[in-house]
Amino acid sequence: MIRISNLLSEQFIARCFGRAFRLLTVSLFLFAGLFSTPANGGEWKIDYHADIAPILRDYCSGCHNETDYEGDFSVETYAALMKGGETEDETMIVPGSAERSFLMRALNKQTKPAMPPKKEPQPQSEELALIEKWVNQGGRGPRPEEDHSLLATLTVPHIEPKKNVAKSIAAAEFSPDGKILAEAGFGGVDLVEVGTGKVLKHLPNQDGAGKVNAIHFSGDGKQLIMATGISGIKGFALVWSVATASVIREIGGDAHRDILFDAEFSPDGKWIATAGYDRVIRLWERNTGKLVRDIPGHNGAVFDLAFSPDSRLLASASGDETGKIWRVDTGKRLDTLNQPSGEQFAITFTPDGKEILAAGADNRIRMWRVVSRDKPRINPLIQARFAHEDEIVSLEITADGKWLASSSADRTVKLWKLPMLTQARVFPDQSDLVSSLAFSPVGGRCFFAGRMDGSTEMFSFDERDFSNPDATGSSDEPDPVGWKIPSGQLKKVAEKEAGGVAQRVSAPVEISGSIARPDEKDFFRFAARKGEQWILEVNAAQSKSPLDSKVEVLTSDGGLIERVAFQSVRDSWFTFRGRDSDQVDSFRLQNWREMELNEYLYANGEVIKLWSYPRGPDSGFRVYPGFGKRYGFFGTTPLAHFLGEPCYIVRPLKPGTKIVPNGLPVYHLYYENDDDPRRLLGSDSKLVFVAPQDGEYLAAISDVRGFGGKNFSYHLMIRPPHPGFTIEVGGMKTKISPGGGKELEFKAKRVDGFDGEIAINISNLPPGYSADTPVVIEAGQERAYVTLRSDAHVKAVTPEQAGAIRVAAVATVRGKKVVQTVKGGIGEIQLGKAAKLLVNLEPDGDSGHIAPDGVLEFHLNPAGTVKARVKALRNGFKGDVKFGTDDSGRNLPHGVFVDNIGLNGLMIPANQNEQQLFITAAKWVPEMTRMFHLRTTADGEQVTQAVRLVIENQ
Repeated sequence: MIRISNLLSEQFIARCFGRAFRLLTVSLFLFAGLFSTPANGGEWKIDYHADIAPILRDYCSGCHNETDYEGDFSVETYAALMKGGETEDETMIVPGSAERSFLMRALNKQTKPAMPPKKEPQPQSEELALIEKWVNQGGRGPRPEEDHSLLATLTVPHIEPKKNVAKSIAAAEFSPDGKILAEAGFGGVDLVEVGTGKVLKHLPNQDGAGKVNAIHFSGDGKQLIMATGISGIKGFALVWSVATASVIREIGGDAHRDILFDAEFSPDGKWIATAGYDRVIRLWERNTGKLVRDIPGHNGAVFDLAFSPDSRLLASASGDETGKIWRVDTGKRLDTLNQPSGEQFAITFTPDGKEILAAGADNRIRMWRVVSRDKPRINPLIQARFAHEDEIVSLEITADGKWLASSSADRTVKLWKLPMLTQARVFPDQSDLVSSLAFSPVGGRCFFAGRMDGSTEMFSFDERDFSNPDATGSSDEPDPVGWKIPSGQLKKVAEKEAGGVAQRVSAPVEISGSIARPDEKDFFRFAARKGEQWILEVNAAQSKSPLDSKVEVLTSDGGLIERVAFQSVRDSWFTFRGRDSDQVDSFRLQNWREMELNEYLYANGEVIKLWSYPRGPDSGFRVYPGFGKRYGFFGTTPLAHFLGEPCYIVRPLKPGTKIVPNGLPVYHLYYENDDDPRRLLGSDSKLVFVAPQDGEYLAAISDVRGFGGKNFSYHLMIRPPHPGFTIEVGGMKTKISPGGGKELEFKAKRVDGFDGEIAINISNLPPGYSADTPVVIEAGQERAYVTLRSDAHVKAVTPEQAGAIRVAAVATVRGKKVVQTVKGGIGEIQLGKAAKLLVNLEPDGDSGHIAPDGVLEFHLNPAGTVKARVKALRNGFKGDVKFGTDDSGRNLPHGVFVDNIGLNGLMIPANQNEQQLFITAAKWVPEMTRMFHLRTTADGEQVTQAVRLVIENQ
């Protein structure tokens, strides 16, 4: 009798026809064993590899293998099965006695733990009977030399390939001299002569492997490595001689348990790195093929690897939605780039090694600055772009680091300008997914694209076409140094009813009128020259009129005039509660880690500007101005927003700019306004108009609700801007303890677009008092803080002494120095009781030092962090010493903040006397020197001494 188990391959049945068909085979085998006599007349012997291993593979090997070693037990080989696991008093297999074998009792649920667990697929009675019979027959296994892993074999039916089918291009790369293009696909790699397209050599895959997932030339172009393998069985890399088309070495076949997705030569020629579906990165000696180390740490397949140009670092992109950076010499993880929200398929260093770019299933390209070179550090995210409408599969960068190409499942290829990661061109409507990209190292600007349908194409571009791909517009209301400021006296005129014909006026002018009927709109025609700036300002609600005004500027024939276009570069939405039209804080947004301060956020017609980062687990962005009521930008009116409402980070573009589509919306704003964006006029309107050309324009005023009536009066001014500022001192009564300190706040009210810095100086302080001035209100900001300190033996300040104190504010407006004296100085100074608490800032280790002038000084790099300590001297105060949450760190430069403050903010607990703090700077903070301090809410709001912070690029 011919044994059925030899007639039908067990693996073929299990893989191709399913478990049900195999159960039929097992049943037939058992039936045949009962009623048939073997040729040798003895009992029929069950074969371990053909009959038992497939059952163990289906039900046991998922948890009990050499990698997932649950219960210290593996069934991967016969020797491991016989060795048993953590239960020392139980023998896994007792040859000849199934009832004494722990394996059978576990499978029959007669002991604990029962196997497999209840939630897992269970073996059928026929399969259990087969194992029992095998054990009773002695549980014989294979010879030691044939005891291979039950996970290392795969039997599949032979399927004849279709003829005349184009070979899919899975990977491609140019040789360093640009003369050869390697194209990889199923079955191997073709070396193609550039220029002729002639296939010079074919490098076939080996050991039954099919698809080649990645290829790379060595630095000298003499060798080529291909990453391949057999899914579920093994992964390996082949190192080829390009000259002889022969295999020099196979890497990784015994180590990787699944197919490889990448294999890379290190730039210094010493190492080979491999990784794939089994989640483990492995480092090998290139010249010997010796395994140097395993680098575990990813929880998903590793799809791409990249060495830094100096070979010190290795970056990896994984299906666990992270990129990681590793030290090559130790295998130590230096950082996890965990901002992505989808699998990461591609990762690369810039040619100078200063940045890393990665992309994947969340449709974004991100760029991080590399700072973790020797020890673990957080590498700051410096760019993030919504790049494609589907997952991104490939990134390729030019040798000079100026250009990046990306391809996506949306069947587009895009070209990006670095370092700003600005989209320059789209190559749409590809015939299939472009799975591989390769820039030519010689010649002009061109790159190769290989598609899954086997087609290929060379794309070229002239970078002179993209000399200014940003075409970014100016800020909302720039400092009017370069403005054309109209002149003339403000004339007053009254509105005249003209039967729908626009009333002609000569600006500058103040027009008195009313919206007498519902849905009425009054028009006034005025002339302006190209580049002139005019302010259109309404006084209605301020004078108790019921009019809720809207003001517009139109073309002479009533057409809209575009003020700015916004291209969305990142999508988002509100993730926690909505915001009303006044709030500046807790803007909780999806993908907030991709956002940067001073970026514009577009939400349902309103344009907001990000002012400070989320500072704790229950916080969000603050938006400009950071305090009080929030501003609208580009003439937009602050609105209420609901939970889940979509919003976008946008970049402003000049009207008429040719916009390269990126899959996100483009918004166009026109010259119109409902409420004053700076909130100084309440619900009255204010609009800044820049004439695009010489000609006549229409100023239009109406009620935004469509209301009207005889008492809906207004005054509409069309006037030149008068940029300037005023300064207020926050709190005009200061109580200070002897030897203590208090904080003084200076607030700027900016007018008509003045956005420059303002320096404030305090003079004529009484004896024993000091203030660290001048203090600067930074350009674009509204507040600055300074410490007023007293000696331990000061006397009360007399009214005469207080009145002699002078506060002067100095700024440059339209190229001229302007000095303002703040009326009332800093107000009244009262001498309080002795302080129960004093607080001071001190260095922390080697961070911070005393400068020659005796001032504590810290040095900080943009995108860096320094440490400090704050200490409390308790003179009777026993409670918590709190320094605030997102307002910790007073008078720090914009973009510098106290980091890692936690839920309770920066605080010295009641039973402690000191606390460490971290000061972090955003990547864009300019070099400067600034005094800052901390303020506690305890004991009358005591402050630390002012310390010096030096921002510098080192």
